[in-house]
Formats: sequence, C-alpha cells, structure tokens
Amino acid sequence: MICSKLDFDTKEMRASYCDALIHAAEQNEKIVAVDADVSFSMGTEPFYKKFPQRSINCGIMEAHAVGFAAGMSAVGYIPFVHMFGTFATRRAYDQLFLSCAYQDLNVKIIGGDAGVTAAANGGTHMPFEDMAIVRAIPNFTIIEPADGTMYKSLVPYIANTYGNFYVRSSRKKSIKIYRDDAEFTVGHANILTQGNDVAIIACGIMVHQALRAYELLKKEGINACVADMHTIKPVDKDAVEKLANVCGAVVTAENHNIIGGLGNAVGECLLGIDPVVPMERVGVNDTFGEVGTQEFLMTKFGLTAENIAAKAKKVIGRKRK
Repeated sequence: MICSKLDFDTKEMRASYCDALIHAAEQNEKIVAVDADVSFSMGTEPFYKKFPQRSINCGIMEAHAVGFAAGMSAVGYIPFVHMFGTFATRRAYDQLFLSCAYQDLNVKIIGGDAGVTAAANGGTHMPFEDMAIVRAIPNFTIIEPADGTMYKSLVPYIANTYGNFYVRSSRKKSIKIYRDDAEFTVGHANILTQGNDVAIIACGIMVHQALRAYELLKKEGINACVADMHTIKPVDKDAVEKLANVCGAVVTAENHNIIGGLGNAVGECLLGIDPVVPMERVGVNDTFGEVGTQEFLMTKFGLTAENIAAKAKKVIGRKRK
C-alpha cells in the first residue's frame, strides 16, 4: 500500500486535487467550483479554464461563498468551495452550521493550508482549530488526506456521496506515502505497519512523521502499529478499539490543536474500554500559530517523529505500570 521509499511527490497537493475535480466534473455536469478569490492559491485555475461557466469567484467574502454554495446545492448543484482553512471554518461558521448542515445539503468545503503548512502566511492564516470547529457540527464529514495520491482518489467519492464534507490539506508538495494503486475508504483507517507494543494513529502530514517514528522505535526493539486515520469524522471507532486492545497503548498525532481534533475523536472511542487504555497526544499545545518554514514550525510545536517516539515510550511505560 505504501511506497518503498518515502520522498516528496512530483506534484503539488492542490494540483492532484484539481486534476481529480476536473475528471469528476467531466462525469457530472452538476459539479461547480466556488472560490473566495483564491483560484491561484488553491490551484483551481485549470478548472476555471476547462469549465468557465461552472466556476464562480465570490471575492474575499468567505461566509457569502458558503451561503452561495448552499443555495446552489438546494437547487441540485454540487458545489466545491475553496478557501484557506481558517476562513472556511472560523469566518463562515454560521453558514456551515445553518445554511449547509442544518439544511442537510450537499456542499464540499476544501480548506487549504492546514495547520503549520500555512508557513509564511503566519498565525492569522494557520488553522489549528478548524477540525474542532467542524466536528461540533452535525451532518459534516471531515477528511485530511496524507498525500496527493489519497487526495486524488477520494475526490470522486466526495463528489458522488450526498452530504457536507470538510477537507483540510496542504496546498503544496507533500511526502508521497501511498503507491498509485492504493485504495481508501472514507470512515475506515489504513493500517500501514504491524506492531503490538503501541498504536500510533495519525492524519495528514503527521502520517509521514508517524512512519518515521516507527523506524526510530524499531531500532529500540519497540514494534508500533501505525494507522492513517484520514477520516476524523466519523472516526473509525472499530479500528481504534481493535488497536487499543491489541497494543494496550495509543498515541495520536495531528497537525492541529490537541483540543478538539483527532486526539479527542480517538479519546472518545477509548471511553469505556476495559481495562483502561493509556493514551498520549502529539499536536499543537493550545497556542497560536506564527510565521516560519514548515520544518521550523513542526519542530517548534512538537510535530516531529522524535516527539511521537518520545510519547510512544511514555505511554508504553504507563501501560506497564
């Protein structure tokens, strides 16, 4: 399922996404692109050129763009709405809640620059809370693809499945995790390595860090099971419970605030498991973002393989006690 050598993809995430969206639109004339003046930044310009009559730029009015998309959905269209994750969630929350979810419509929200991938755009554009915001809204599915291969594969499902989706991702090049023939099912985690000492459950760019942590732990005789929990809502509860029972210890890793995101979703699954399974979280420790390179920010906020490995050893120690 995963590549034998993990290295940067040759194509940006946004390009893989747009290719898939164009292909889906060729199959379904109801698909339209809605942008908040970010067609260049979000990589949807090729869609605009291919389908100029099915492309709408609402300007820098994110809440209006979401409300506009809800109206299009209400009359049978399938709008894919593109903007940075901060504005897609914080600025448009009421529209997400009332216009899309409360009305049980069919709107696809694509949020770019997830977490530290916003890099030079800094804290104002760095969504550490977007999953927490959307997780609190009924009738929303939340997905964070680990690489362009997964992103491209999931777009047809999102397009052809009725309902509201929030997809958060990096816009630029990512580490290619999956082979081109890999398969993905929304709502079901991908198990990437086998192990019974600790389960590492990650999403997005942290999947690569989890695989690096697996190698670090392996050198110390610790066998970790790494799972890509690409669907944060609904989280794969069966997989979480199985991993917890097999490994007896869990670490979550996310490019997001430790409050309200993947860690909380997994922790909720562990409630009531007997015996109690210890858990540790790797993520942004309830703080704001700042300007910097992605590598610098990952180190600053503790989003590295070394941080995951350290938490894995800590949670194993708790298990043994």
